[in-house]
Amino acid sequence: MSAAVTPKRRRADRRGPNGVLIGCIGLVVLFGGWTLSVRLMHLPSYILPAPEAVWRALWSGLAVSPSSPLGYYLPLWGTLKNAAVGLVIGSVAGLLLGSAMAESRTVEKLVMPYAFALQCLPKVAIAPLIVIWFGFGNGSKIAISVLLSFFPVLINSFTGLRAVEPERLDLMRSLSATRLETYRIVKLPNAAPFIFAGLDMAVVYALLGTIVAEFLGAQQGMGVVITQAEAVTDVAGVFAALVILGVVGIVLHGMVRLAERRIVHWGDRGRK
Repeated sequence: MSAAVTPKRRRADRRGPNGVLIGCIGLVVLFGGWTLSVRLMHLPSYILPAPEAVWRALWSGLAVSPSSPLGYYLPLWGTLKNAAVGLVIGSVAGLLLGSAMAESRTVEKLVMPYAFALQCLPKVAIAPLIVIWFGFGNGSKIAISVLLSFFPVLINSFTGLRAVEPERLDLMRSLSATRLETYRIVKLPNAAPFIFAGLDMAVVYALLGTIVAEFLGAQQGMGVVITQAEAVTDVAGVFAALVILGVVGIVLHGMVRLAERRIVHWGDRGRK
């Protein structure tokens, strides 16, 4: 038994360092190509700043007290806080409505067309309306975050709940299980990998929705930082804020995948 398991563990161990190495190589190639492009093409800083200029702008916002209004910490906290609230509300609503559609054909026929119609609306176009309805405070940012994170969880939970093998449902019926017991014991565990796939997208969409709302009017947030940097043609500052948001997106994705591996230990995605 142990002899059969050891090679698999070794392959898994090699896969991790290889993935880190490939990521580092890609990062080196990216920054090397960026530096060469700036120097060989003599691009002005307002078109494409050099990596060292972006690094200086990034460090100037990080090497300060977390409570300083000149740093990135307070704006990032404000953005993440609103995005987290919107993600929770949108994900719970998507899971509940997706479950209702999976359990009832009537609810599916009633809700599904409107859900797709809502998803097809350009969010940038309706964002000003949401700001008018909810104001320039946190309400509009949470609302847009909810709107963007809702649909991925809705569709993935609905798909996962409907993807249960008929044999397992027949078994639960033969055991006289109630619909709630069937949902809790069979359908929800089967849908868990799908739900986490939706959460993987929703967590990024929630962050994007918050930033879009901050572009339209806010007192604090990463969207405000980017807008202020653009107003004074501080392109390096814009790139620094984008770097922070990119890193945050990678961290959030990793957190969702880690939670999936911890919870969905029986699924294919959870084992990877």
